[in-house]
Amino acid sequence: MEASDRGSLTAAAEALGITPSAASQQMSRLESEVGQPLLHRLPRGVQLTDAGRALAERGHAIRRELRGAQADLESLAQLDRGTLRLGSFPTASASLLPLALTRFSRKHPAMHTTVRSALLAELLELLHTGEIELALLWDYEWNRVDDDSMEIEHLLDDPTVLVVPANSELVDEPEISLADLAGQEWIIRADNHPVAEVLRRSCRLAGFEPGISYESHDYQEAQAMVAAGLGIAIAPRLALTNRRHDVRLVNFATDVPAPTRRILLARMANRTPTPAAATMAEIVQAAAAKFADSNLHRTQLGTVRRT
Repeated sequence: MEASDRGSLTAAAEALGITPSAASQQMSRLESEVGQPLLHRLPRGVQLTDAGRALAERGHAIRRELRGAQADLESLAQLDRGTLRLGSFPTASASLLPLALTRFSRKHPAMHTTVRSALLAELLELLHTGEIELALLWDYEWNRVDDDSMEIEHLLDDPTVLVVPANSELVDEPEISLADLAGQEWIIRADNHPVAEVLRRSCRLAGFEPGISYESHDYQEAQAMVAAGLGIAIAPRLALTNRRHDVRLVNFATDVPAPTRRILLARMANRTPTPAAATMAEIVQAAAAKFADSNLHRTQLGTVRRT
């Protein structure tokens, strides 16, 4: 292509940083490979044959495509274009994920981000199939996410708290024992939700079966029923980021069997993260650290406290 663009092998050699002799040898080798002459050697310069012109046109098209591909790669590396595919679950989507998404979009406004909200099993499947690049996950001690094909980072601990009406006498108790709550009616999550299993496991460890007064389908509904005096509830603290004004959160004593769940960030180990995924992972880590510090501060204020 250089010979066709510049009209001589000498000029082509100079542009490529090789000797005229080496350029002539390369051209002879290429003509031997294609089985026909590509240049007419003239007293002053060279002229393309029909075969040479066809090959040069193809070469120019390929060079344009390569330059376009390089520009695309540089744009993706600089996060000036592209799509980031995330997976999450409702609690994370209502708490730490919005902070991460806002920070990411402010830094990289040209990037398009999609989020799939799903149950744990579906999120794991979406990671395996490559439909998402990163996923926020959760687990408890009895259902650890243990998959050697994934890189899993523990972002923060999300403790279980007690949800009571704002005027409940339990708010003023110096210490809450789960066994002392055996006579209470409970608001529980419906449809075999994980927090329902947390309640039943915790109460059984404390020696009783919880009496269920209402099965809710989300945490706002559960809070409303608690505020109405229908019962009390337990929930992960992150699920109550948007707490109603007429309920209070109470921390359990450290010896009470109220499990803490882990919030995790996962990706497939055999896939190199895209620049966008790597950047988002750092932002999610920073957002999680903020929420972890907030939880620690609340815990240090006392075992039982008004919130």
